Amino acid sequence: MKLKVCGMKSESNILDVASDVKPDYMGFIFYEKSPRYFNSECPEISEDIKKIGVFVNAKLDFIVGNIEKHHLQGVQLHGNESPEFCAEVRAFGVIVIKVFSIKNHFDFKVLEPYEDVCDYYMFDTKGKEPGGNGYTFNWNVLKKYTSSKSYFLSGGIGMEELEDFLLFLKRPESDLCCTVDLNSKFESTSGFKDIKKLNDFKYQLIKNGYVL
Repeated sequence: MKLKVCGMKSESNILDVASDVKPDYMGFIFYEKSPRYFNSECPEISEDIKKIGVFVNAKLDFIVGNIEKHHLQGVQLHGNESPEFCAEVRAFGVIVIKVFSIKNHFDFKVLEPYEDVCDYYMFDTKGKEPGGNGYTFNWNVLKKYTSSKSYFLSGGIGMEELEDFLLFLKRPESDLCCTVDLNSKFESTSGFKDIKKLNDFKYQLIKNGYVL
């Protein structure tokens, strides 16, 4: 199990999360309507942490510009991007994570055209905003997951959901869940992450045998 901390904003907090939590991925949101919109310079962090840019129906040149400016290793596409667009982004040598939003039902046939054009799927909560809605979706939906591609699990996961998450990880539908994505439930204010809460969550995963 890997850890992604998303919605990073301030330089000091980015450096603290990088040095003290050491997530596998760190997400930066390049979507102006988000309260976690990132529009500053990314400080230098460990090469062990992959920087992921989050985009919502953005133009290719905007995505590529940010890949180059911030030395992003991956792109998370959180809108209605087509399989063809995912392939165009992937041609720039970055990891592509395609996000699909779920509430209580989902038709997994929707994934089929994306199988060969992205590296991972991410399943997030369907809500008012493209992400950061602060509540989970019904994970039982993933019992019908038909792909062999690994996926990220996102959407309102916090310390209050830890027990349910650990139970989920014992079930077969979690076998391809490679990464948990943490965001709004670990904030003191929008974009500012609580180091202690993140480390408490990480410790519980390690304690329960989910090596990070």
